[in-house]
Formats: sequence, structure tokens, C-alpha cells
Amino acid sequence: MSSAQKIFVAGHNGMVGSAIVRQLLAHGVAKDSIITKTRAELDLCHQQAVLDFFATERPTQVYLAAAKVGGIHANNTYPADFIYQNLMLQSNIIHAAHVNGVQKLLFLGSSCIYPRLAEQPMREDALLTGTLEPTNEAYAIAKIAGIKMCESYNRQYASSHGTDYRSVMPTNLYGPGDNYHPENSHVIPALIRRFHEAKVQNALSVTIWGTGTPRREFLYVDDMAAASVHVMNLPKETYDQHTDPRQSHINVGSGTDITIAELAHTISKVTGYTGSIEFDSSKPDGAPRKWMDSSRLANLGWQAQTNLETGLRLAYADFRV
Repeated sequence: MSSAQKIFVAGHNGMVGSAIVRQLLAHGVAKDSIITKTRAELDLCHQQAVLDFFATERPTQVYLAAAKVGGIHANNTYPADFIYQNLMLQSNIIHAAHVNGVQKLLFLGSSCIYPRLAEQPMREDALLTGTLEPTNEAYAIAKIAGIKMCESYNRQYASSHGTDYRSVMPTNLYGPGDNYHPENSHVIPALIRRFHEAKVQNALSVTIWGTGTPRREFLYVDDMAAASVHVMNLPKETYDQHTDPRQSHINVGSGTDITIAELAHTISKVTGYTGSIEFDSSKPDGAPRKWMDSSRLANLGWQAQTNLETGLRLAYADFRV
């Protein structure tokens, strides 16, 4: 990486954004070459403020990791907030980047962009082939719009401005900086908290919703950050050879999935909980399987390095801090 680069990491306080900052520093990027702004310092939903920021700071690269995120309950309860805030902040950043001559930008999406009943494993060409999961449709639509906005700016401005905006779609992420809220966290942080509390309280058993049979894929967040830096820095010719101008996003997964029951037993082991684990089959399971096809990324020379148990131990250490 050039020492003259100025890299803006939007969303640097989030789980993914903070991991990207760690990854950039590990790649030798000078700390003062990484630009960050807190929400109080820069409202990404305010178009003029974002334009002024880009005009002043003049970044040369942008990692767009900022987003309004939440679990099923939050997505289903506040769909207007999720679609408005995500559309606004990503549109403001992508457009301001273009206006101020930024040629390199990486947009981070989500696996929820794919149809609810997408064939497994989910390939990039499944996008826009079916109905989305209703509970997070608003968030998914915003993320799809972000992909298409990057592609549209590439199609219109690549030859005249050198625009090269890319998108990566992570599977379920976990790790340092995760949200461990008891009600609106995702499955890994929720289970880490529950098993830890059960251990502390000497509870005889922990009950998990559903049958434990659904399969899910998980990726340690620092692996996601490493993949993001890898994709951002691929030569344009290489990236173009493996993507299509109207289907340019790249899945980022671990390549393997496990059952919720296997996940629960692994987290029990990691936290040191020795009681029994029970499953309440009267509660919903959700989709039977959610698994990403990451072969496009593998063909581009990257694969995950952190196995699940190692990643869970690191996540548990972070939870206990």
C-alpha cells in the first residue's frame, strides 16, 4: 500500500469497521493514514456534511462498513429506520466519494440480500431471483441498492474517472466488538452470554429455541476484515475476470456450516459450562440452512483462517473484558 494513501473507514466503531482498522494497521498502513469519524463528529445521513468531509479530508480509499444493524426484532419493528438510514448513509458516501475523485471503494453488504428460499449454498447469481425474507426486507433492499449503486457508478464512470467500486457480502459474523445485548443480539453472542451466565449461576440446564437442527455458517470478524482488504487490493484486471459488471459482488464465508446444536455444545465447552443443553422444539427453527458459496473468493486467492472454536474462544475473551 502506498504511504500517500488516506483511507476512510466508515463505521470504524462497529464490529466490522474496527476489525478493518486492525487489519489495515497489521498490513503496515500508518495510523495517521486511516481516517475515522464518530457519529457525533459526522452524521453520515446528512448529505452536505458528508460532501464537506470528503472535500476537506480527500481520502483515496473508502471502506463502507457503516450501517444501521440489528436482529430480527429490530428489523421487523423499525423497517422505516433501517431502509432510510442505510440508503441515505451509503448513497451519501458513494456519491461524495465519486464527486471528490475517490477511485477505490469497498461496500460491505449482508447475506440477507439473497432470496429467502435461495438454493444452498447461496451463489452470487442468486441475487434478485426470488422473494426476500420479510422480517429484514427493508435492510436487504438497502444493501442491494448499495451493490447496484457501486455497479452503476462503475458502468458510468470507470472509463472516464477510473472508478472501481467493489462489494463484499459476509456470512454471519462474530468476534470482538459484537453486541451481547440479552434481547437483540445474534445467535453466537446471545449464546455466549447465556452459557456464561448459566455457569456463573450454576444453572442445571440451558434451553435453546428450536430443534437444534438448522445449519448456519459463521465467520470470525477479523477474517472478514482480511478478506475485505484482500478484495480491495486485487488488481482491477483480476477482479474483473472473476466478476460481471452487473453482478460484481463477492461472497465472504468460512466455507463450512454447522448445526445450532453443534454450535451450542461448542460454546458450552468454550465458556466452561458443564450443565445440560435442552432444545425447545415448540419454538421456531427459522430457515433450515443458510450457507454461502465462497468459491469466487477462493478463486481470487483467499480463504478463512480462523476455525470456529478458536474464534469463539477469542470472542468469549472479548465478552469477559
